[in-house]
Amino acid sequence: MNGPKLDALDLKILSAIQREGRITKLALAERVGLSPTPCWMRLKRLEKAGIVAGYQARLNLRLVAPVTAVLVEVTLGNHRQIDFDRFELAMRQSLPVVSCWAVGGGVDYILKVVCPDIDAYQRLLDNWLEREIGISRYFTYIITRTVKEDVDAPVELLAAKE
Repeated sequence: MNGPKLDALDLKILSAIQREGRITKLALAERVGLSPTPCWMRLKRLEKAGIVAGYQARLNLRLVAPVTAVLVEVTLGNHRQIDFDRFELAMRQSLPVVSCWAVGGGVDYILKVVCPDIDAYQRLLDNWLEREIGISRYFTYIITRTVKEDVDAPVELLAAKE
């Protein structure tokens, strides 16, 4: 573990704010069994340490506009550092790419791409191929239904006593 040592109260705070980012100071303190000032000081310490990286709202995009989510496996043609750097820069700059993971195994990257429709996705992919960012092969998987999608990691499980 690279960050500061966390105790059970820190883990309770992290778990609570992960589920309810807009929880009040008083409600958070009550939830974890502390008085408000010490609880707030702990939260500020966790933020300062970078453990709490930010707060955001989760949106139901399907209520805003049409959405097509796609998983893409990508294999690069070459495996020099410059090839990885070029591809990764293109992915960081591509707004429809909401996640990009470098992986071990049969492919180099797995992407999650969100577009208005399949046509928009295909135009994006065609653009990448024309720009020659190193893609040798790709496989597209259209997400037809979300069974489970938690953005919250199980803090209590991951930080269990060793």
